[in-house]
Amino acid sequence: MDKKINLENIAESSFEETKVDVGFLILTHKNEKNVAQNLTKEIDSDFIQFHFCIKGTTKFVFNQGSYVLDIPEENSLLLYNPQRNLPIDLQLDPNSWIVSILITIKKFHSLFSEEADYISFLNADNKDKKYYKDGIISPSMSIVLNQMINYSLNSSIKSLYFKGKAYELLSLYFNRSEEADVEQCPFLVDETNVIKIRKAKDIIVARMAEPPTLQDLADEIGLNIKKLKEGFKQIYGDSVFSFLFDYKMEVARKLLESGEHNVNEVGHKVGYSTASHFIAAFKKKYGTTPKKYLQSIS
Repeated sequence: MDKKINLENIAESSFEETKVDVGFLILTHKNEKNVAQNLTKEIDSDFIQFHFCIKGTTKFVFNQGSYVLDIPEENSLLLYNPQRNLPIDLQLDPNSWIVSILITIKKFHSLFSEEADYISFLNADNKDKKYYKDGIISPSMSIVLNQMINYSLNSSIKSLYFKGKAYELLSLYFNRSEEADVEQCPFLVDETNVIKIRKAKDIIVARMAEPPTLQDLADEIGLNIKKLKEGFKQIYGDSVFSFLFDYKMEVARKLLESGEHNVNEVGHKVGYSTASHFIAAFKKKYGTTPKKYLQSIS
């Protein structure tokens, strides 16, 4: 936790709020200004809070700035305190995006009634204890989050659409956390190894059009291939190239939506030498062609 921060000279803003069910809210906000923005909402102790920073940096502010928790880009924060109300007080840096899911413990418990013991803050020993957990947003989660914050379908189905996406996101979140439990993986206890794996992710993202081979990537970060594969799976919940495929398709989707590039140009930008290969990959991921996808959101 960081030390006290100064909240002066930060613009006040507000969430876009969608109620998807009783005791189940989704909040989204894009700060595309060049100044930080502060978002607040009163929340009582019945709610579990999930905050996902898709872009930029967000801080969760406690007690009027007495201390904060950073939520870096591509990271999440889960908060639950049954002993006291925990109002949302988020500070978004310029060019930062946030998606928050608020769900009552009663509603949440009904979703996981048979698996409650496997989710640590739901088991009987912890039911009255406060809980927080930070984590990395996986590529699959990133796709769902971007679909939510860039929502462009008919407003009449927004609640239904968000409900489905919220359930999908929670499923991916808890599946990810089960697979990527750092405490159970001796390899990831070593912070040096974690840094190397994150460097590997940065490399393949930066060179997505012409990514290195696994061997070259392993050599560049200073790990053998086995440790690269195991570590990447533990941190990101996916193999190196499955992660890269999801990332490339998400970039392609955003480029198409921008309207600034045609299908051929988008394919080249994400590493496909022919339009047919790109179209096949896009259809594999999203179940539709790039052209039909654009028609569906226009």
